Amino acid sequence: MSGIFEQLVAKLREISDLQNIEGLLGWDQQTYMPPKGNDARSRHIALLSALAHQKTCDPQLGQFMDDLAADASLNEEQQALLREAKHDRDKAVKVPTDLVHEIAETAGQSHAVWVEARGKNDFNLFAPYLKKLIDLKKREAEAIGYPSDGQPYDVLLDNFEPGATVDKLNPVITETREICRKAVQAITAAPKQPHLDILKRFFGEDGQEKFGTMILPQLGYDLQAGRLDRSVHPFTSGFDVNDVRITTRYQENWLPASVFGIIHETGHALYEQGLPVEHVGTPLAQALSLGFHESQSRFWENQIGRSLPFWEKFYPALKQIFPTALSNTSLEEFYFAINTVVPSLVRVEADEVTYNLHIVVRYEVEQAMFNGQVPVDDLPDLWNQKMEDYLGLRPASNAEGILQDIHWSFGGFGYFPTYLLGNLYAAQWTAALRKDMPDLDAKIRAADFIPIRDWMREKIHRHGRRYTADELCTRITGETLNPDHFGQYLKDRFAPLYNITW
Repeated sequence: MSGIFEQLVAKLREISDLQNIEGLLGWDQQTYMPPKGNDARSRHIALLSALAHQKTCDPQLGQFMDDLAADASLNEEQQALLREAKHDRDKAVKVPTDLVHEIAETAGQSHAVWVEARGKNDFNLFAPYLKKLIDLKKREAEAIGYPSDGQPYDVLLDNFEPGATVDKLNPVITETREICRKAVQAITAAPKQPHLDILKRFFGEDGQEKFGTMILPQLGYDLQAGRLDRSVHPFTSGFDVNDVRITTRYQENWLPASVFGIIHETGHALYEQGLPVEHVGTPLAQALSLGFHESQSRFWENQIGRSLPFWEKFYPALKQIFPTALSNTSLEEFYFAINTVVPSLVRVEADEVTYNLHIVVRYEVEQAMFNGQVPVDDLPDLWNQKMEDYLGLRPASNAEGILQDIHWSFGGFGYFPTYLLGNLYAAQWTAALRKDMPDLDAKIRAADFIPIRDWMREKIHRHGRRYTADELCTRITGETLNPDHFGQYLKDRFAPLYNITW
């Protein structure tokens, strides 16, 4: 049977190669492609997506899987690879290739329209594409199928967080929402508040890029296997463990956009670079879920990057790069400013306390989309109302409201909840890490990040999709996902800063 297993792996790697070429074209689409190239690029991506789907649905691949399912000699690792590959194929064979092609081509066209609509603050320009993508993704969900007590949105959630359903997520999201609302209420009422204007002074793009490229390798990111570029929306693309690229954006009057954007994307990239090279092209060299992926970016961005020990090390270097902007600002003042908690309109610029409330808004709006509760044309009003309900703010424009995120332009419905899960997992990892590494703060203060990165590689990265989320979380922390760790983390970080309790 070993020959069949090797043939299975070879076919899986062919599919992975096609998907990675598609991803490379998508990376170029958002970085260097000239604007007029979008229609052709959409066709290219759609063709590759359809080819990868056809190879996934190849009857011979299915026969290999059936033959191996009866092979008692497979070890645990091989069984896990087979299980995950079969899960992917079982879903794929239910979706017609022409539907896969249409979704990919529509998403490619939609992205360019979204960029234009956002720039012009014109939701009506994007609405027809959003309607079409919702319809296409509903067709995909119906083709894959779901239990009679489920809903189409469950299928979309599973695409990003395997095993997730609305019924499973609702209790976690409700508990997290209340944790965050209590924290926001206490913090915003505190008499002691930071000076946010510190971060709004002039910080030149060249200086921001210099600082970002200085800390990247220190965090453990291999620049010989990656690169830093610019895009409208920061993202990470991994085409192989030796080719993992990140992007950021620079705002000269808002320093956190690039500094924490770079650290955030580095967290994603460290996961991709830490996957087992011997399993490249198979599920054992793929991230377990996007919730786990996001846990890496949020861990490095917030648990590490917004900590006092981190800035005890790096603030002098930042001050040297920006002597005018930071000349009269102490470390304590700067640290307080980067941990400002204040409701805002833009998710990617939100502090880590209010961030989850942004996700709740999107989660509830997506459910309304797919339950047919609200017509697409009325979605901006629903969005604005939920922003007011949860954050006390009402967007003055759709550009800073429903058009701010890229995800719906590529059909990424069900993606947003993984951000919230990532925040929860990150806090739980930190609690476990502190037990294993009592000198964690000293290591951060000394910029000794490699042991921290290697802890993540040992506990998470090297396993790929070998375990389910619940199984791996339990192996690492002794329990499944528990929002209480996030609640305690918020108290530990923010109560001393604001001199309050809650």
